[in-house]
Amino acid sequence: MPTLRQAQQLAEFVEEVFEVSKDVWAAQSRSKGKDQTEITESEFLALDLLTRSQPLSVGAIQRHIGVLPAQMSRIIRSLESKGDQPLIACRINPHDKRKIDVELTPAGVKAQENYRQVKLGSIQKLLLSLTERDRAEFMRLVRLIRESARNSLSGS
Repeated sequence: MPTLRQAQQLAEFVEEVFEVSKDVWAAQSRSKGKDQTEITESEFLALDLLTRSQPLSVGAIQRHIGVLPAQMSRIIRSLESKGDQPLIACRINPHDKRKIDVELTPAGVKAQENYRQVKLGSIQKLLLSLTERDRAEFMRLVRLIRESARNSLSGS
């Protein structure tokens, strides 16, 4: 059980991380290119998952990104109708007619890569303001946090 001081310090850390996140989001919004398709974080997570493995069923995507079935339906509909061309293509699974398989279209590949590059560029600008030593320490801590987050996602 954390002491009152530890709990207060943790609350301060949480607030600071949240404020940094908001600043990063704002910077990323300002740096979006005019030709970039606007996508949400959940839509990006679905596209990103599909870049690693496809086709995937709607249910598999939903479980992986952790949204409710109704939210997943909205994400799928949105990705099918975003921009000039659909970002995904949906087809009935030939082995199980109850399932819908989802695949990226060329426009989806481009949208995922553009979104990823905007995010990476914003983070890179922030990291350039740190010294090499600070970046190394930051990286060590980020890896610990990432490992903890992955463990909590896997139920460990």
